[in-house]
Amino acid sequence: MFCCLGTVRRLCLDKVLLQCILQSRTLSGADAINALRPFYFAVHPDFFGQHPKEREVNENSLKRLNGYLENLQKPGFRSFKPTQLTFYVREREPNSSNVQESFSASGFRAVSFTLHTRDLLSTVLDILNSCSLSTEHVQSLNVSSQPHKETKSTVNRPIKWDKTYYSFTGFKDPEEELEQAQRVETTLLSWLDDNEASAVKKLKKSLPLRKELERLKIELSHELQLSDIRWQRSWGIAHRCSQLHSLGRLVQQRPEILENVKGRTVVFTDRSGMSAAGHIMLGTMDVHHHWTKIFERLPNYYKLQKRLLLLEDRISQLLGGIQVIYVEELQPLLTLEEYFETLNSFYNKLRDSRLPFHPRSLRGLQMILESDRYAPSLHELGHFMIPTVCDPAALQWFIFAKAQEARENLKRKEEMMITEKELINTSTERFSLDRLYKEPSVSSAQMIDCCKRLLEESLPYLQGMHLCVSHFYSVLQDGDLCIPWNWKN
Repeated sequence: MFCCLGTVRRLCLDKVLLQCILQSRTLSGADAINALRPFYFAVHPDFFGQHPKEREVNENSLKRLNGYLENLQKPGFRSFKPTQLTFYVREREPNSSNVQESFSASGFRAVSFTLHTRDLLSTVLDILNSCSLSTEHVQSLNVSSQPHKETKSTVNRPIKWDKTYYSFTGFKDPEEELEQAQRVETTLLSWLDDNEASAVKKLKKSLPLRKELERLKIELSHELQLSDIRWQRSWGIAHRCSQLHSLGRLVQQRPEILENVKGRTVVFTDRSGMSAAGHIMLGTMDVHHHWTKIFERLPNYYKLQKRLLLLEDRISQLLGGIQVIYVEELQPLLTLEEYFETLNSFYNKLRDSRLPFHPRSLRGLQMILESDRYAPSLHELGHFMIPTVCDPAALQWFIFAKAQEARENLKRKEEMMITEKELINTSTERFSLDRLYKEPSVSSAQMIDCCKRLLEESLPYLQGMHLCVSHFYSVLQDGDLCIPWNWKN
């Protein structure tokens, strides 16, 4: 009963807000951004730096949301398609009864909702309500205090005709059209048909920058003898070129500090340092001074990395030869120092417990350490996910019970990776794609399923395109086409 009263109260408040503001003037783009500040704060990707999956989902959903809001502000734009979005929200608050909600393994709240409104104010209120955020601050927006005359507001109010009017005149009922659009799921062919022209235009515009990016990457990799240059986030091509130009200027100004990078991988990310995987991280918001300090400290990082590898070996010996690994795609982004502390704490706990594992009895198995879990589990790819706070006795029982299943999963993983690579190559050749890739949050099994079904279709739209397999539809700023792995046809 209290939940229902709360819902009624919120709906009444929204109705009052709509009436008050619509009588003043139409909500502007600046007003909408102002009103959505609590939402942006709750879902901003920068707050999910140590949780790659959640950050990636929010980044892509924000791009689609911004496109929806931009279309709402275009004069005369009438072709609105319901847009389903998913966000991970930091705050834990009571959720609305009409919103799909679940929690990720890291504890963030996943909220899914569909936008189908045709004005900014309704859209803003829908977004805030869907994420269980207050809408009362919308009243404080700086809107015009000049009220329209009653007759004028009545004329501007949309007329709601009886259903018999549409039957008699043959005109289309806009409400019925919207309901039908909501019922019909987006199909791959229809989406490609609607978005091909836009993607081709963006791709052609990005081609000179893509060539420049490839040139800079090759030159810097060769000059510094790097193993690779990567980006942690899906920045645009122009942004990536700018970052490589900055690194190139530092090479010219301070060549002596870059003598220790041979054979290493440089990753442009949100923070500077060395990652748990041993990659050199350059924070994109940092200036050359910070980057210089990182390069100067590389000898110390390498010493710490040797101690870390020794610690992994000691843990392996205590656990019957199981290999301790760090998987970038599945684990939070940790610095070398943070990961060392995690390993050291876990090692001390194991050493004191003296678990009776037979030497080399678990060789060939793998495990990762996680600080945000409380119970051990077995990943579908075959590695154990072990909480740092796990009880040693419970850990021993779990590993013994799941050892055979883990070996089978690891074998299946190797087979899946071979199949996945073959299907990517076949699909790229079949559709004459310039590139086919997937987001890190898409598993090998999902990619295999997607490619198999793609190969059953005739898709002339894809020739020369960059296709990314993701969790939703989107055209990226440089023309890459993103499609969900479980697309419908």
